Amino acid sequence: MAFEPPRRLVRALGETAPDGDDWLEKLPEAAQQAVALRELSVERVQVPGGRSSLVVLVRRADGTPAVLKLAPPRFRPEAERAALAHWDGLGAVQLLEPFAGEGVLLLERLHPDVSVRSLPEAKALLEAAGTLRRLWVEPPAGHTFETVAERTGRQAEAMRATASGLAEVGPLVSAAVAARAELLAAPPEERLLHGTFRQSKVLAGERMPWLAVGPDPVVGECAFDLARLVRDRVEDLIASPSGASITRRRVKRLAESLDVDQERLRGWTLFRAVESGVRALRVGRAQDAELLLEFAGWL
Repeated sequence: MAFEPPRRLVRALGETAPDGDDWLEKLPEAAQQAVALRELSVERVQVPGGRSSLVVLVRRADGTPAVLKLAPPRFRPEAERAALAHWDGLGAVQLLEPFAGEGVLLLERLHPDVSVRSLPEAKALLEAAGTLRRLWVEPPAGHTFETVAERTGRQAEAMRATASGLAEVGPLVSAAVAARAELLAAPPEERLLHGTFRQSKVLAGERMPWLAVGPDPVVGECAFDLARLVRDRVEDLIASPSGASITRRRVKRLAESLDVDQERLRGWTLFRAVESGVRALRVGRAQDAELLLEFAGWL
């Protein structure tokens, strides 16, 4: 079978490595080798798939359905492997092989076309929040996961660099960076976090109704993880005449339901929305940037 990368993946990789790299060139051969090594039979490549990996629906030698995932090093697939191994199926997709495989993961097959996002909004938020709560565990001793301070430090530097040439985003970037500094002064806990959690990252399963996929794990406080969920369906929020008040209610409701400090959640939601908006500007996704920065202005 020819392992043709979906166009969505090709576009996203172009944003993160504008000068190109050889991962895409080597991908068909790497996928063939991964399939042969594990004696898998291939059903299809998942389309449109994700923005950071090739996802292939396969069956193992005994007929068990599974997912083969291949990702370039810059998306930290080995960190994903370590997090999935630590969660061991509690709230997240099950890792089916423990050994490292050069950016290759063999995973439990969920229902790839059925995410929590398919539910009505209120129900989707409830189910997503319940799944997220199960992931917030103590990190393993001696872990090498990136911390929230480290990740957001890199992001803050990139935000400042972009904002230096765009006066209109300067005030939001300043507010976001100031919020980050205040939040990091006294973090309330240290947990293993999903890192990029949103409704589309929660898929229907067999052994549990909903399970998280695609973590970019990081260690830090729970409010950082929950912040990304606050802005889910941002396009609907922006389109609503009461979007700002809905957003504030959502912050309050999610904070109360997961025992997270409301002001800390608001602060991390601001930082993450501004960071995503500025990054979208940097790579030429002007419409996404406009939505995210308008949303951030409500906070």
